[in-house]
Amino acid sequence: MSFHFLQSKAAKTLSLAQVFRMTDQEAEATFRRVRWPETNGEPVCAHCGGVDAYDCRRPNGAPRFRCRACGKDFSITSGTLFASHKLPLRGYLAAIAVFCNEVKGKSALALSRDLGITHKAAWVLLHKLREAMAEELKGRTLGGNGKVAEVDGGYFGGYVKPANFRENRRDRRLARYQTGKRKVVVVVRERNGNTLPAVFRSESHALDFIRRRVAKGTTINADEAGSWEGLQDRFEVRRINHEEAYSADGACTNWAEEFFSRMRRAEIGHHHHIAGAYLLRYAQEASWREDNRRSSNGEQVNRLAGLAMQHKPSVDFSGYWQRHVSEGA
Repeated sequence: MSFHFLQSKAAKTLSLAQVFRMTDQEAEATFRRVRWPETNGEPVCAHCGGVDAYDCRRPNGAPRFRCRACGKDFSITSGTLFASHKLPLRGYLAAIAVFCNEVKGKSALALSRDLGITHKAAWVLLHKLREAMAEELKGRTLGGNGKVAEVDGGYFGGYVKPANFRENRRDRRLARYQTGKRKVVVVVRERNGNTLPAVFRSESHALDFIRRRVAKGTTINADEAGSWEGLQDRFEVRRINHEEAYSADGACTNWAEEFFSRMRRAEIGHHHHIAGAYLLRYAQEASWREDNRRSSNGEQVNRLAGLAMQHKPSVDFSGYWQRHVSEGA
């Protein structure tokens, strides 16, 4: 009997029980090794880069260091996504482990119950982890000579609730009855390779993005939508008519459809609403999960923790409460 990878022993190299059994010192040592791998966990000044620092803990025992070169204080999370953190380090390690263990996503409400924090704190924390995932997608180029990539689009958001009585209902497919908030996630996925998503108003607006991020010599597979006609001047394009077949003569978009399957399951089963300003973040999360689906949960936790600790403070949420206050003043 064959087993899915997630059922195998190789997929389970880290358990939540191991994380919750960690002492504060063990969690601190883990984050130190992730933050400063070049010095095997020895502190490196976040201000001047000096390696001569001594332990200068806060009165409550929270880790803090003081650089002998510049005299400034810094912590393990200074200058990272977790800068100015309020949770203990073990809590962040647990959050990353919980997040990675969910193969299709994790809702902020569920994480808030798991960690005993507010929904808002959990929501912001999850978006910071998605921002860390997005680091691996920056500047990514797919394909090349002899390689095959698939292109497809999926629409999210802009739901229009039908009227109660039949006589009051309108054809929601018509533009005049839509909200204007509906956007398309366009994904480019290299077969046996990486995934790259982006968000646009319509599929036709994605052509320049595809030309920039897909290398020449790539064979592109797409469906029969007229939006992809403009790709034929640069790439060899194979088309598949889904009304006739899902795969024919080597042409299919099944790899791209797998991405959307994961994203739709995340929307329906976890988040229920992934439209608007953060739609791209959810698409980048689905992309990261899809590309790392054959990595063990321990590898995923280490990888994501490393991305978060090497990432600068969040561009989405750093100081967001101050902006809210200034805008309301």
